[in-house]
Amino acid sequence: MATTTSRKKTTARKKTRSAKKPTRKWSARVMKTSNALDLQDRIFKSGNAEQIARSLKRSAERSKRRKGTPFQSAMSMLNFYINRAGKNLPARKKNILEKAKNKLRGLFGRAER
Repeated sequence: MATTTSRKKTTARKKTRSAKKPTRKWSARVMKTSNALDLQDRIFKSGNAEQIARSLKRSAERSKRRKGTPFQSAMSMLNFYINRAGKNLPARKKNILEKAKNKLRGLFGRAER
């Protein structure tokens, strides 16, 4: 009596992805497609804290899509940009953006720190 061994045929399956691998720059997409504020082009590249604060205030006040107050929206977008840059943000640029926070508080009648 001959014994037969049955082997299961294994097929190599290719791993297919239904969608592209998400990029690590999800925050860049948020900056471009934010539904809260229509930001002036390249405003965060400006070297002037006053100009950045005024632009954010103008954008926040004109927006009809924001959920919070104009101050909350403007400050949130500024903080988002600072946090997005993280350790790659040069100290000089971070100082300008921190000054812009204080200017923004002043423009909205909040106490400056």
